[in-house]
Amino acid sequence: MAIRIDGKKISQELKDELKETVAKLKEEGKNGCLAVIQVGDDPASSVYVGNKKKACAYIGIDSRSYELPEETTEAELLELIESLNQDPAVNGILCQLPLPAHISEKKVIQSISPQKDVDGFHPQNVGALVIGQEGFVSCTPAGIIELLHRSGVSIEGKHCVVVGRSNIVGKPMALLMLRENATVTVCHSKTRNLKEICKEADILIVAIGKPQYITADYIKEGAVVIDVGVHRNENNKLCGDVKYDEAEPLASAITPVPGGVGPMTIAMLMKNCVEAMKRYA
Repeated sequence: MAIRIDGKKISQELKDELKETVAKLKEEGKNGCLAVIQVGDDPASSVYVGNKKKACAYIGIDSRSYELPEETTEAELLELIESLNQDPAVNGILCQLPLPAHISEKKVIQSISPQKDVDGFHPQNVGALVIGQEGFVSCTPAGIIELLHRSGVSIEGKHCVVVGRSNIVGKPMALLMLRENATVTVCHSKTRNLKEICKEADILIVAIGKPQYITADYIKEGAVVIDVGVHRNENNKLCGDVKYDEAEPLASAITPVPGGVGPMTIAMLMKNCVEAMKRYA
């Protein structure tokens, strides 16, 4: 029977620790403020933004919300970001993705000061991760490392297979696992023999974006299975990229969907905000 890795419980523990850290930083006269920008009123984005504001309130840092209309121009958005870059009261800036089609995500990500890029998407922070320097790390992969550490999963020397090569999850995930001294294989849509490669994994991290794609045939007995996907199935129930019912009897530990990786993303965003308070207040 697999250990169920409880992301809700672990994220709550982390937020409680951050709450204590923020209280101490405030005693030293250091305050935190996260500026969250949303362009348009995409319902999923609105939920995420709301959750980020709640998390800020919980750990004790301020949040500023900029809800801009869909027709906001790229120039207007870049101007707002530049004003927040210059604002000493703001130490974290986050622009909720996706953006409307007429705005370049690349330009927006590059316009946020690397010192305030708490999402960890700026090329300077990504480059710092590649060469092992200090910088902000993308929240979902960083959250997965935290889940593994706090669940007592040893990473060093293990074979980790990452399925997916996105800039937000797959690539930084592979780099973080290398930093933890795992041997890493990255698979993607052009990989041949995906099933055989996955079956060699001691730690299988799936961010493929296809509902319940990974079945028992892909999993080695005793593997740790981390499911990054979030989808709705035909009954409108949340599910992941992994067929949980098939994977769970084989795995030694597994994350459920919901309640696994998801809650860690916002907890790690808060951790990055607190890091920004320490470094740049």
